[in-house]
Amino acid sequence: MSIRASAAAPATAQDFEIIPRRKGGREWLAQADAYSVGQAFVQGDIEVRGDFVAAVRFQLHRSEITVRRRFFDAICRWNPWRLTKRWVSRDAAARDIRFHYDRSNDFYKQFLDSQMVYSCAYFERPDVSLDQAQAAKLDHICRKLSLRPREHFLDIGCGWGALVFNAARKFGAYAEGCTLSHRQFEYANHRIQAEGLPEKVTAREMDYRDVTGQFDKISSVGMFEHVGRAQLEDYFRKVENLLAPGGLFLNHGITRPAPLHSDAQSLFIARTVFPGGQIVYLHDVICAAENAGFEVLDVENLRRHYALTCRAWVDRLRAQREACLETVDQATWRTWCLYLAGSSVAFEQGGLGLHQILLAKRGANGAAPMTRDHMYPK
Repeated sequence: MSIRASAAAPATAQDFEIIPRRKGGREWLAQADAYSVGQAFVQGDIEVRGDFVAAVRFQLHRSEITVRRRFFDAICRWNPWRLTKRWVSRDAAARDIRFHYDRSNDFYKQFLDSQMVYSCAYFERPDVSLDQAQAAKLDHICRKLSLRPREHFLDIGCGWGALVFNAARKFGAYAEGCTLSHRQFEYANHRIQAEGLPEKVTAREMDYRDVTGQFDKISSVGMFEHVGRAQLEDYFRKVENLLAPGGLFLNHGITRPAPLHSDAQSLFIARTVFPGGQIVYLHDVICAAENAGFEVLDVENLRRHYALTCRAWVDRLRAQREACLETVDQATWRTWCLYLAGSSVAFEQGGLGLHQILLAKRGANGAAPMTRDHMYPK
């Protein structure tokens, strides 16, 4: 017993089939909400053939008005997990980050691009490869920052190090990155030695709150989702203290459009994927940055790019299923498939945004060029 359907959008979507493996599964599936179907998929009680993102989109749409969906949405809106972001200790922050990122470098290699970039790519055309789109994203960030040779550059939450390597190799900067993930730190340092870049690139296993010094340019890519709304102003004040006069800061992260609230999908992700994570509104980000002394120079929404990125990751996860299961268990592989597919749908439909915000210290008139021409070279 199964549900077969054909997705109308996007143009690349294909037919899919949702196959329940429990007795009475067809009747149950017809009534079930998206949260319960997701849990059933993680537990192996459901299989999906064909276009996985289209199947998730279909299931989310058909469960929008169910009583159980509204129940989980209410739980997520008022659940005490939202209060844990009032204060995050360094130990708790490290534990949350390692829960997600320290699964296995080999696992992430199965679905990320060749540079191991785990954030929104930049698709100059929808048909470019993931490797090309991630390389374009790294260049896009460095150009927005007007990064120049011999400038000191900091990447907060540097992941496996792709952006600091790009900043050093292609733009000539002295690049430093920090991460709370031990496995990311080990990977980045191994690459620094292998590529002969110890004089140009530094990776540290460190909380950004403990970073010292002053930097001409700073980026934070896919990291501030772990900060939490209550800590946003402190986060921006710390970055403002690290930024040199006349410097630039690019904050790249997921936002939720107002007045949408956390929902059942958010609860699933908070419990099983990103403990401690919290998605905030764009206006909260801008307000916190301005209160910390920043001036907003540029805002760009890349949500459609993230929809394509997540879809590419899902396709790779499913194509490399057997290789993935050599590095993580079945439940982890299924959870990542589901959360990335759900994220693709949310970005596609506008339920989530991805905003790059370029900031300078207030009144720093020479921090950035007068036009955007440097961001989009012809």
